[in-house]
Amino acid sequence: MRWKYCAQNPGFHDRGANFLAIACVSTLMFLISSEMLRAGILRGHGGPVKSVKLSSKGHTALTGSFDYTLIYWAISKSGSKLIKRLAGHDGAVNSVEFVPGKPLALSASDDGTVGIWHLGNLELVTRLKGHTAKVVDVVASPDGKFAASASWDSTIRLWDIEKQRQIAVLKGHRGNINSLTFSIDGQYLYSGGYDGTVRMWQVETGELMRTIYNHGWGINLVRTLPGARQLFIGTLDGAVNILDIESGKILRKLKPHKGPVLAGFVAGERGLAGASGGDGNIRIWSMKNWTLLHELHDPYGPVWALSFSSAKDSVLYGGLDDYVIDWDFNNESQLDEIKSKFPRRFQVINEDDLGARQFARRCSVCHTITPDGENRAGPSLYKVFGRRAGTVANYAYSKTLTNSDIIWSRETIGRLFNEGPQNYTPGTKMPLQRIQSKEEREALLDYLEKAGKVVSKAAAQPVN
Repeated sequence: MRWKYCAQNPGFHDRGANFLAIACVSTLMFLISSEMLRAGILRGHGGPVKSVKLSSKGHTALTGSFDYTLIYWAISKSGSKLIKRLAGHDGAVNSVEFVPGKPLALSASDDGTVGIWHLGNLELVTRLKGHTAKVVDVVASPDGKFAASASWDSTIRLWDIEKQRQIAVLKGHRGNINSLTFSIDGQYLYSGGYDGTVRMWQVETGELMRTIYNHGWGINLVRTLPGARQLFIGTLDGAVNILDIESGKILRKLKPHKGPVLAGFVAGERGLAGASGGDGNIRIWSMKNWTLLHELHDPYGPVWALSFSSAKDSVLYGGLDDYVIDWDFNNESQLDEIKSKFPRRFQVINEDDLGARQFARRCSVCHTITPDGENRAGPSLYKVFGRRAGTVANYAYSKTLTNSDIIWSRETIGRLFNEGPQNYTPGTKMPLQRIQSKEEREALLDYLEKAGKVVSKAAAQPVN
């Protein structure tokens, strides 16, 4: 069975690209049909989904989002249930991982840390610090003893999970490191980076064994295949290849994506491998002869997160939407027609109000502005003028804003965007951005003030 859609989506240039930049680029996307066939939806996040991982038996899942949180899910054929939202990071959660043989999970974040979570009491155990830039991937060794993290600081770090400490810093890549995978026996670690190379490291010593392959374009996906002799790799230019570890040669080239490969999985017990890309395509292959078995095109944007569920014989995937989609690729009768709003709230295309455009592009990914709007990655901005910073209920503020005496007004919000959060409120979670145009700043301030008043007045009207 193959599902195809005619609408196209522009490619995105890197697996961990800054989301605010992506939101601005995505405003250029053209309108497409709002109908799509989907099997199920896991709702709970307040921002785009960056990562998803099914447990080995497929009965539980972890998702990570731009909203700074993880969600722990129960997965069954009758449906999926949110067990708990896990908050503790100060930035987007780019990667999640179950630790084999232990009730633990790992997370990698834009805040430069690796989180260790206990899945029994559902609490953060610790955040491992050492990286000096965003961490975009984290993996656990097959025996559950070690974790490895990949960062945009050009390093890989090895961690002792039980002792919660760093044991090695692996250097050699030039630029961002995007993807990691352990060998089946756990003795080696393979990495892919922006420099276009796939490298092999010895876990015990942290030594760089050799550069296996140089693709030229960046490597975004590296996964070990059964038999321990080959790697499943995906690249910035859309290639999906089977790489021989010993010879460093490409054994097979699979159908490429029309944009960067962003995520993938290898399900050895089922003989399946899958990849997804910036073009919205998901493809599932039989590893026996690398026949393309299933293909789905999601016209609503890039697919950053992809994982296989052995319990349901389906895949979970996520991207720019606030939810995760459960695609049962073998059972057409379970597919339901879901209407998805497009363009999204941050993809304003035709909007005469300059302030509304600024809010949509710069604020709406993280904030709502309606009385019934929930907190997302940031708190609600409904009636923000006159409010003291750090006081919205049920939002986990940074210490900077919790202890702040700032009262939000035209002057203070204007300074925030003129000087940049890193200068006006150093230590805040707010993404680094400035609005240097006075016209655009004033338009946004007008919109924030007007929207609060208009919504407040409308909410006061009696319902007939």
